[in-house]
Amino acid sequence: MKAKHYLLSLIAVVLFASCGTTRTVPLTGRKQNLMVSDAEVLSLSNQQYAEYMKSAKASTNATNTAMVKRVGQKLATAVETYLRANGMAEDLQNYSWVFNLVQDNQVNAFCMPGGKIVVYEGLLPVTQNEASLAIVLGHEIAHAVARHSAEQMSKKIKQQYGTQIGGAVLGALGMGSNTTSILQAIAQQGFQFKNLSYSRDHEYEADHMGLIFAAMAGYDPQVAVTFWQRMAASSNSQTAEFMSDHPSDANRIKKIQAWMPEALQYYKPAVTTTTAKKATTTKKVTRTAAKKK
Repeated sequence: MKAKHYLLSLIAVVLFASCGTTRTVPLTGRKQNLMVSDAEVLSLSNQQYAEYMKSAKASTNATNTAMVKRVGQKLATAVETYLRANGMAEDLQNYSWVFNLVQDNQVNAFCMPGGKIVVYEGLLPVTQNEASLAIVLGHEIAHAVARHSAEQMSKKIKQQYGTQIGGAVLGALGMGSNTTSILQAIAQQGFQFKNLSYSRDHEYEADHMGLIFAAMAGYDPQVAVTFWQRMAASSNSQTAEFMSDHPSDANRIKKIQAWMPEALQYYKPAVTTTTAKKATTTKKVTRTAAKKK
């Protein structure tokens, strides 16, 4: 009986490998296997984003709101330019960039699939400047471009398959209707993009890609080191990295420093052109006629 169970498990693993879509993550070149389509992920993402924004309170700070939108759009433009230049123009149909600043004191930001990005006001005292904000937004955009949410959903689908090994399930593996039904089950279980915890590998990949996206948009990637140092200083968490989905601040900074030479190759500082105007002074001569007494 144990041998039969092992055989079924092995067959399931083989079928998992043949199912789904294999794609390459931009910039890093990592191969990934996705069990869900972009349309399925975006449909669920758009629903959750609309629900979140109904309860969220938009920031009343016009200056900071404009900054978030400005930095976000520069990054989005840089990313789209890169994708077009590297034969991935078809991916652009999956993005509809939206950048919002909301009233929340948490030091946080998140991105839903399709480019729906939310920044909490509590993050801005730590970013302190546009370049550091670009590091954060670049990281969040990278999660979307690398399809990390779809990978997390695919992992859950495989886990669902793994608990349902049997003749009927094996016969249905790879069929769209079965994938859709499990996707719906995941949604019913409360798969929340806003609160999604990515793996450490995904976080590192988002750091790597985000650093380069910020550089592409004209922001100095070197500010990432001091930004993460400020994040470390503001954090109350002392959780060891092996116990957390997120990298430790120290390891994150080491990785960023290692990627810096690569990121700097994409960095082209914005050139400010100043036209010097020649000052012209016109002297007005007033002639005063001496009055004869």
